[in-house]
Amino acid sequence: MSRSIRFGTLGAAAIAPGALIVPASEREDVEVVAVAARDPERARDFSANHGVREVMQHYRDVIEHPDVDAVYNPLPIHLHKEWSVAALRAGKHVLCEKPFACNAHEALEMAEAAAETGLVLMEAMHSRHHPVFQRAREIVASGDLGEIESVRGWSDQEISQEDRIRHQYRFGGGALMDLGVYPITWARFVLGEAPVVVSADAETGNPNVDVTMTVQLAYPSGATGMVRASMFCERAFYDNVLEVRGSRGLLRVLNPMVPQYGHKIEWDVDGEKQEEKLSRRSTYAFQLDAFVNAVVDGSDPLTGPDDAIAVMRLIDDSYRAAGLPIRGLDLA
Repeated sequence: MSRSIRFGTLGAAAIAPGALIVPASEREDVEVVAVAARDPERARDFSANHGVREVMQHYRDVIEHPDVDAVYNPLPIHLHKEWSVAALRAGKHVLCEKPFACNAHEALEMAEAAAETGLVLMEAMHSRHHPVFQRAREIVASGDLGEIESVRGWSDQEISQEDRIRHQYRFGGGALMDLGVYPITWARFVLGEAPVVVSADAETGNPNVDVTMTVQLAYPSGATGMVRASMFCERAFYDNVLEVRGSRGLLRVLNPMVPQYGHKIEWDVDGEKQEEKLSRRSTYAFQLDAFVNAVVDGSDPLTGPDDAIAVMRLIDDSYRAAGLPIRGLDLA
């Protein structure tokens, strides 16, 4: 494409300015041209605050707009499949917020729509695009840590019960879906091998909604894994860490989720300690780079549908192991 990629956004979600508007403003080849929201007043405010020129009446108007090339989908999780597939069918590339879908079956349907249309469908798993996560993978792959024994990751954030969407099953809510998808993804990709779920324990709040989830994993190589997500955070507003332990040392990545707000990579090998801090450029900016590259030159996105399906399968297995229903089932 020689001209700009023109985005339409579905909804006026709180994440949209940081995830799309700001990184788009830093590029000359990306524009955000249209928005629609359930609340027309919110859409008008979003347009006025962020320079989005067209306010549409309905999500359908955005995905069918002739000036829109790509759709950003930050809707509640239970709407990801419906509107991502509709956008693909309307001829638009799609950047879909994490987690990709309510469950692996929905993710597979989304992947099939992307394959049939030949359009880009990418999960907005922004942390994986940042050099901090890429560097962690390099250190693990170097063999410096020795034989890998365990992987641990956690993501804790204070999310009040007043946040009704993230605390409601029917919207795809739960700690593992909202927060645990990050350490599940890190655990899935940092070693370059796919773990399986061994067991899971959940503390529930609202019916079928995990406010804390701990998942035990096993890797083909024999390493063990642990992932935790909690909507309670005692230390600060949020706390997220990735740890990889080997026979010769330990790697710790502090704040791999949003390293632009401060991070540190530290590792200790045979008693020799090292520390690195990398780019403070936004994870969302690196993510938009990847999306644009996929649209313009056809490169496979790092967080494409196949990866998203694999992550959703781990999440589904975790809910089953914890004795909770996978998200997206009709329990009425």
